[in-house]
Amino acid sequence: MLTPVAEAGHVARALADRVRTVLHTIGEPELARLMETIEGEARVARVVYLHDDIVEPVRIMATPMVALPDQLSYVRTVTLTLHRALKRLPDLYFADSDVWRVLELPAIEEAWLREYWTPAARASNTVFGRHDAVCDFGSADWKQSLWFLEPNMSGIGGLHLAPSASRVLARTMLPVLHRMDPELQLETAQDVRGLLMQELIDHLESIGRRGQTICFVEPKYSGSGPDEQVELARYVHDHFGYTVCHADPSELELDGGEVRYQDRVIDLAYRDYGVIDLLEVAAEGVDIAPMRALFAQNRLVSSIAAELDQKSCFEVLTDPELLERHFDSDERRLFRRHIPWTRVLGDRTTTLPESRNGELLPFVASARERLVIKPNRSYGGTGVLVGAETEPAAWAAAIEGALRDPERWVVQLAVPLTVMEFPSLDDTGRLQREPYYIVLGFTPSTYGMATVGRASQQRVVNVAQHGGICVVVIGHAPGRLVV
Repeated sequence: MLTPVAEAGHVARALADRVRTVLHTIGEPELARLMETIEGEARVARVVYLHDDIVEPVRIMATPMVALPDQLSYVRTVTLTLHRALKRLPDLYFADSDVWRVLELPAIEEAWLREYWTPAARASNTVFGRHDAVCDFGSADWKQSLWFLEPNMSGIGGLHLAPSASRVLARTMLPVLHRMDPELQLETAQDVRGLLMQELIDHLESIGRRGQTICFVEPKYSGSGPDEQVELARYVHDHFGYTVCHADPSELELDGGEVRYQDRVIDLAYRDYGVIDLLEVAAEGVDIAPMRALFAQNRLVSSIAAELDQKSCFEVLTDPELLERHFDSDERRLFRRHIPWTRVLGDRTTTLPESRNGELLPFVASARERLVIKPNRSYGGTGVLVGAETEPAAWAAAIEGALRDPERWVVQLAVPLTVMEFPSLDDTGRLQREPYYIVLGFTPSTYGMATVGRASQQRVVNVAQHGGICVVVIGHAPGRLVV
């Protein structure tokens, strides 16, 4: 007899197999035309990424990843538990010297955290983030395959790209799948834009602000990153009636107690800027007083709590003593099950993965094939080193380099990545099928959870590293489905 968890995995696998069967049934010329249609619609929908001012289309993988509602419900429960724990980190940071040592900020950033982590910020602490993870929904052990890789607590990318990719696949691929297998019941997952807007609306209400002008503050002129703000502003205005603008910090002005962009008073801002980024532009002569005013008035999402967005957060959640000290039994159970052992890299004694105390550096040197080394605070997949793919000499050099770097690095147990096969077109237009690694991003909310998949033939999976988008769809078992 299968457990309910195992049965869900078998059903998800059976649905995924039916999707693959349909794709193999489609003749190569028709499938190639369908993939060209997907690419064309992606361009029209502005599913693109800027690399040094060059606009590049982001590939939408033709095969959707299937998950069941019960599976996504469990993932949302775990992700929300993780998210809420991370929102509490400022209190732990100031109250517990051991947490402080793990998450230690440079003094100037810590001063911002201390200044703006007020009782009002704690009471209305809105953080909108995405948590990167792996999960093989089509496995009988799918629950055990859920592992979180790192948190992203502020300024997440893909707010336009992910739902737009879902809509493109809903218009192109899903009707074909249903036509060729009418019992396939697939639907797109929740739209991250709706979740974000409801969080922003709730935050306006909680701070007593009645206006309806929202500003997305981003590095507007960087020339790199998702090119999505114009489309996002249009969507929010059309669907929610709010005025949305996007501005660089240099374009904001402080007028009395109000922050303005051009002739508009900003009621709430969603930021894609960390404190360290603001300090950098301030050193270049940009007046950041408007951003400080927004922090002081708790009119920024994500809140100042997101400044503790570091990969080393996972050391707090995997250190046995800190777990017992700060988290309840349900939290401890979920974190032990779904967060891989993570430690700030340094010459010290700590708890090793087998729950024994030991010297960290000798362990990291000897357990190369089980580990990953990552820069603690960077993003986009930059600098990530997978031990199983690294020669011993290069691994040793990376450890030495990380120890010399004034910026901290972490070491983490490597977790198995989900692999899916996707059809692709080579440079000559010839169809081929190749395996890709999949990393998922879960954005949790009181109102639901948005899910996006990213695909790459490299183990470091990120759209910034030229990865593609794998659309996650919700599957429902047909009555005659055999598992």
